Amino acid sequence: MKISAPQQTECGPIPSDWRVPSLGSITTLMTNGFVGKAKSHYTTSSDGVLYIQGYNVKENSFDFHGIKYVTRDFHHAHQKSNLQCGDLLTVQTGEVGLTTIVPENLVGSNCHALIISRCDRRKVSSRFVSYYMNSQPGRSRLRLIETGTTMKHLNVGDMLEFVVPLPSTLEEQEAIAEALSGADAYIVSLEQLIAKKRLIKQGVMQELLTGKRRLPGFIKQAGYINAEVGRIPADWRTANIGEISRVGRGRVISHREIGRSVNPTYPVYSSQTSNQGIMGYLDTYEFEGEYITWTTDGANAGTVFARSGRFNCTNVCGTIKLEEDNHAYVAMILGRISPRHVSRHLGNPKLMNDIVKRINIPLPSDVKEQEAIATVIKDIELEISVLEVKLEKNRQVKQGMMQELLTGRVRLI
Repeated sequence: MKISAPQQTECGPIPSDWRVPSLGSITTLMTNGFVGKAKSHYTTSSDGVLYIQGYNVKENSFDFHGIKYVTRDFHHAHQKSNLQCGDLLTVQTGEVGLTTIVPENLVGSNCHALIISRCDRRKVSSRFVSYYMNSQPGRSRLRLIETGTTMKHLNVGDMLEFVVPLPSTLEEQEAIAEALSGADAYIVSLEQLIAKKRLIKQGVMQELLTGKRRLPGFIKQAGYINAEVGRIPADWRTANIGEISRVGRGRVISHREIGRSVNPTYPVYSSQTSNQGIMGYLDTYEFEGEYITWTTDGANAGTVFARSGRFNCTNVCGTIKLEEDNHAYVAMILGRISPRHVSRHLGNPKLMNDIVKRINIPLPSDVKEQEAIATVIKDIELEISVLEVKLEKNRQVKQGMMQELLTGRVRLI
């Protein structure tokens, strides 16, 4: 590991044996992908050419949702945007500066309105440059060269002059890129595992909440019956929410009222879905015990939560207090059904109390079966939550690694 006094550069302090070349000096090509209307050249033909656009670019990766293909004639007419292995693709308009690398399996693709940078492999590691471009310091500095007012934009001319901190040897550049690539691979593996667990949860909910699959010890009567909600076990029942609960609503609670709280202890649930719907905290409470809440207004209308303890609700938050049935189970089944009852013909979607009262749901007649089903599903949700915390922690670790390695604060060679 080399130890050297830092030098001050426009990229910040870096080791004295590093340098700060411009992208123009370390690339053999920098150009725009095709700019113009390409829609008429889209094709579904089997010989179509993959056409990468800004929304397909992710940090050092790709999202192929909504990917388009263009005709061979279009591709041949626009060879300057014919992609090679190792090319950097940088988002030019939109999420400006976001960068990825063309892998071997995408060689020969074409692209739209992206900046293509072809690094001189004798001088620089494309992976290192891509990681720097995606780092917090890199993205911050790229924002300084954006142009435009309403729609921010990167120009190739400015990108050619953009400087990056660079270890003097390819070996050190690749060592840093490899370390960060390993962190990326672990993050991707966690994301894939979470996605798999979510699919498992959906499948389990589909089977258990409809009675297609029964948990051991709860079959009281064999067979199925056709009910208003569909086919359900013969020993289950159906009920309207209004028949089995007290349905209410919160009150108007302002941020000013929350700000005046002397000892803010009890959560205020609102229409938002982030942070479990918590808008803030008050020093008093209006609800206590087991409840179900749902969002009555806005883009999140119909979003359902099971609540417990002491809390408050705003006026865009409906409340359900069950008489006998299990709150966790009913929250799960209502969460699956309620979106289809949201009124969306107005500018502001709504799911009001009178509609919720009439929602018919399938229910195991035995509350213990409801509890058992809810426990199985909550256990899967807990697994997912633990993985999500682990994922976020590793994302933060990677950000820390980028901050240290890409500035030379920590040396690998």
